[in-house]
Amino acid sequence: MRMFAVTVPHALLRLGLAIAMGSAIGYDREQKNRPAGMRTHVLVCIGACVIAMIQQEIASQAIEFAKDNLEIATVIRSDQARLIAQVVSGVGFLGAGTIIVTHHSIRGLTTAASLWATAGLGLAVGMGYYQIALLSFVAVLLVLVFLKKIIHVNVHQRLQIKYRNKNATKAFLKNYFAQHGITVDDLDFIVEQSTDGPVYRSVYVLHVPRGFKYPQMIEDLSLNDDILSIRTVTV
Repeated sequence: MRMFAVTVPHALLRLGLAIAMGSAIGYDREQKNRPAGMRTHVLVCIGACVIAMIQQEIASQAIEFAKDNLEIATVIRSDQARLIAQVVSGVGFLGAGTIIVTHHSIRGLTTAASLWATAGLGLAVGMGYYQIALLSFVAVLLVLVFLKKIIHVNVHQRLQIKYRNKNATKAFLKNYFAQHGITVDDLDFIVEQSTDGPVYRSVYVLHVPRGFKYPQMIEDLSLNDDILSIRTVTV
């Protein structure tokens, strides 16, 4: 048997681990309705695992060929990092496809990072570094599932509101924010002209209490007849 050769049992074990890890991470993303779900993460992990095994096979064949041809052994080279490096850069392009940029927000960064981490896990499994892969897999799951519950980060919300009747509406908003413990950290104010008169657009950066329900806030504010539209985006 060739040195460092990937046998069928080894390949099956590594592919099985890649499927399991990709499924677990992808399930978390799919449950949260993210652009890349379970199938995407599984395929990324399998693909990275396969490429890592191919790289090992290339190295194994190079060593065997050098042993059988000692006269040219000094010129035979096998770069273990070449294919792996292409995986790392290639997944970056795939992750970029999950990032959605709109006028006031950027979404999908965590999903892009999870794809990149999943590729890393696939590479580790494919190379046979099981301890590194399993420990890293646990770390990724802890970050995705539990970190936000353990460490509280102050939540800021950007709220864009279009309205008429400036003074009355601003007084209504100020009173609503005060009643619900919401503080205004920043405010942009724009006046737009229309055929029916001026339309005011305020973009509030709000510091909201933990556990505050944004859909309820939008529903409450939309009851005001002077408010034309509300848009809420995490920043």
